[in-house]
Amino acid sequence: MPHDFLVTGPEDAKIMIVLAHGAGGAMDTKWMETVSATISERGLRVVRFEFDYMAARRSSGKRSPPPRAEVLKQEFEAVIEELGSIGTVVVAGKSMGGRVASMIADDLRDAGKISGLLCLGYPFHPIGKPDNVRTAHLAEMKTPALICQGTRDLFGSRDEVSSYELSNEIEILWLEDGDHDFRPRKAVSGLTAAEHVATVANYVAEWATKLAIP
Repeated sequence: MPHDFLVTGPEDAKIMIVLAHGAGGAMDTKWMETVSATISERGLRVVRFEFDYMAARRSSGKRSPPPRAEVLKQEFEAVIEELGSIGTVVVAGKSMGGRVASMIADDLRDAGKISGLLCLGYPFHPIGKPDNVRTAHLAEMKTPALICQGTRDLFGSRDEVSSYELSNEIEILWLEDGDHDFRPRKAVSGLTAAEHVATVANYVAEWATKLAIP
């Protein structure tokens, strides 16, 4: 089934970021809108889509949970096929969307369809279950990857992630005192969520440019 897309950024951009949503938030949440707009202001093209279960909520109104990962992986791969490989393509996602992207990244890169992986708040483990880590495939990652993570993210804090075995291809941008949505406590850090989003956008633009196809 063809997907609907929300596209932000210049049509002639050399870099396209295909951005999936998290488990509970649609592609047009305020967070997704803000992050997409801020990244696109740096000259990148951001393409958002919804997995079928989330799109179905719009018509049914029922909040059905995400299907198993295998189904989501196939959907994400189908989206990449729909869009085609124009310029440099980065698979990306917020939380669950980033995890799904990470599970297909190496195969897509081997097929010449993408150049990189971007995870915005990776769910290293379920909240309150630090021993149930989701990192096995990240240890073997061959695709250049960037994970942007708040230092106090309940899905994986800086202290927790420092003990994980991760591929050398994975770079982590730590956002001081940020939560899963990059929100810091201003009274503690003196920073704002908007400042963290701008930091992410600047870093993503610089990182992705290094992947760009000449």
